[in-house]
Amino acid sequence: MRVLAIMHEYFVPPDDLSGIDEKEVQKFRTEYDVVTALEHLGHEVLALGLGDDLPPLRKKIQDFQPHVVFNLLEEFRGQGHYVPFILGYLELMRQPFTGCNPRGLLLADDKALTKQILRHHRVRTPDFAVFPRGRAVRKPQRLRFPLIVKSATEHGSVGISQASIVYDDAKFVERVQFVHDKVQTAAIAEEFIEGRELYVGVLGNHRLNTLPIWELTFAKMADGAARIATYKVKWDAKYQDAVGLNSGPAKNLPDDVTVQIKRIAKRVFRLLGLSGYARLDLRLTDDGRVYLLEANPNPDLAHDEDLAQSAVHAGIEYEPFVEKLLTLGQGYHAGRRKAEP
Repeated sequence: MRVLAIMHEYFVPPDDLSGIDEKEVQKFRTEYDVVTALEHLGHEVLALGLGDDLPPLRKKIQDFQPHVVFNLLEEFRGQGHYVPFILGYLELMRQPFTGCNPRGLLLADDKALTKQILRHHRVRTPDFAVFPRGRAVRKPQRLRFPLIVKSATEHGSVGISQASIVYDDAKFVERVQFVHDKVQTAAIAEEFIEGRELYVGVLGNHRLNTLPIWELTFAKMADGAARIATYKVKWDAKYQDAVGLNSGPAKNLPDDVTVQIKRIAKRVFRLLGLSGYARLDLRLTDDGRVYLLEANPNPDLAHDEDLAQSAVHAGIEYEPFVEKLLTLGQGYHAGRRKAEP
C-alpha cells in the first residue's frame, strides 16, 4: 500500500542511523521505528513533516494518493490539542488514517471532561477540580490532601515532577501557579491515589481486544518519594537508571482483578468513543480498588515503549503490530469515498 506517515517536521527520521548520537536518535525514535517497520512490511512509505501549514498535507495526499495516512503527530503549531483538528481535516478529505478519530481524541485530550463523562457512568476516577488560568486559586473543601497537580490538557507527563504532589494549601497554590506560568495551561488537581501504576492497551474499532496488563515499577526510588511517571521518568534515561525504572507485565494480579481491569479498559474506550488504539492508565490500591487515571488515544508507538512491548508479550511482534494499526485505520473508514483531487 501507499502510506503517508505524518509527523512533526523536526522529527522526520533519516534513512540510516549510522553515526547519530543515541540521545539525538531518541528525538525521532518513534517515527524511525514506525517508518522502518512499514518499509520492511513492503509498503511504499512517504514521510511528511508538518510545520504550521496545512497546504503541504493536502498536496501530498493529492499527489501521492495514499491508501492510508499513518498519524504520528503529537502536536501542531506547538499545541497538542490541535491534533484532532488535523485528523478532522483528513476526515473532510475522506482520507483513511490510523489511530483515534477526531472526536474521541478531542474528548480524551480534555482530562476534566473525560473524568466528568466517566463519573457520570460510574467509572471510578479520583475526585478532581480544574483551575483555569487568570482566575483566583481556591481549593474546594471536598478535595482532600494529598493531591497531584498537573496540566489539564498536556500529555506525556509535561510539567509533572515529585513536587506535583502537594500536602497543604500553600504548596497547592504554588503548584497550580507553576502549571499556569510554566506549562501555560489550565491546571487540574486530583486526589492522589497510592497504589500500583498499571497500563492497558486496547486495540479495535467495534470489536475490542486488550493487550496484557503492564506495570511501571521502581527498584531504587528514594524513601518518601512517590512512585509516579514524572517527566524525568518518561524522558530522562539517566534518571530512569537512577530510580531503577522497570516496565513489564504486571505480576501477581488476582484473576478477578485482571478481568475487572480489562473490562474497565474496554468500557472506557467505548464511553469516550475511541477507535484504533489507546493506552489506559490506571491505579490499583492495596484493597483492590481500580481507578482510571487517564485515557491516552495517541500513545508512543516506539518499539521499546509500553504499548508495543505489551503487544510483543501477547505474541504480536513489532512489524505485525504496526500492520495491525494500519488495518484498523483502514477499517474505521471503510466504505467512504475518497475526495476528488
